[in-house]
Amino acid sequence: MTGGRDFLGYGDQRPDPNWPSDARLAVSFVINVEEGAELSVSLGDERNEAVYEVVEEVVGAPDPCKDSHFDYGTRAGYWRIMELFDRYDMPATMNCCARALELSPWLGPDARARGHEISCHSYRWERHAGMDEAHEKAMIARAVSAIRGSAGVRPLGWHTRSAPSPNTRRLLVEEGGFLYDSDHYNDDLPFILPVGDRPHVVLPYAFDTNDMRFQRQGGFTHADDFARYCIDAIDWLWEEAGRRGPSMMSIGLHLRIIGRPARIAGLEKVMAHIRKRGQIWVTRRDAIAHHWRALNGLPEWGDVD
Repeated sequence: MTGGRDFLGYGDQRPDPNWPSDARLAVSFVINVEEGAELSVSLGDERNEAVYEVVEEVVGAPDPCKDSHFDYGTRAGYWRIMELFDRYDMPATMNCCARALELSPWLGPDARARGHEISCHSYRWERHAGMDEAHEKAMIARAVSAIRGSAGVRPLGWHTRSAPSPNTRRLLVEEGGFLYDSDHYNDDLPFILPVGDRPHVVLPYAFDTNDMRFQRQGGFTHADDFARYCIDAIDWLWEEAGRRGPSMMSIGLHLRIIGRPARIAGLEKVMAHIRKRGQIWVTRRDAIAHHWRALNGLPEWGDVD
């Protein structure tokens, strides 16, 4: 360990994840729900969100252009994405900002009824780096309470936008109800970290197999760009399983991005390829975390709904 960083990980001693049904790869689709949780003067925030496909930023006044681009995600993108997941009968993890669910209270119950996990993406869509510890603790508690109130279930998973604070993981463990977090990008397998006196599951996330690369200077323009990149990753990991053992792969999606009609075909091609390939466990992140605890001889996580 150097500066809190582990540069070796599993090295050449990768554990056999023993995925169900002898799967050669576990695929986790993560659908980020951020619409209404982005910083917006129209919602009373201190400024408008700066990160999006358009370059112009409105300062000191409401930005209906930016707001309505985000709104597309819940008004149109969500339904288009859900239709595909229903058609292919694949579960996903809904990585939800709590304020987004408060502003679209129908979304959480609808996603749960379709069999998807409700995970937490903080209260607002903002990084936690630099947050005062007391404020961050309050934001985590507020997010859990808001998701429980709007979706009818408490989140077991957490993922911070961009950088967490040095306190985030400890605060999540101290909160008591989080099974896992996804605030690392450093491996193709889950791992266990000791946090205080508790073993905590980390499920690494990915920014490359992610529709965020449709945003400016991200490298994706056409639906096939996303599909080809994700399929290349799937094929490599699937073949590599025979040499180095099975892996896990995350595919990040956003309602307002992949949900556009010129991009959604890329997701459909990835799903069709997964089905054709076979021996791939498409599952929710909470299922992977439960599996990893059992694999490591840890007690079964209790029912904390």
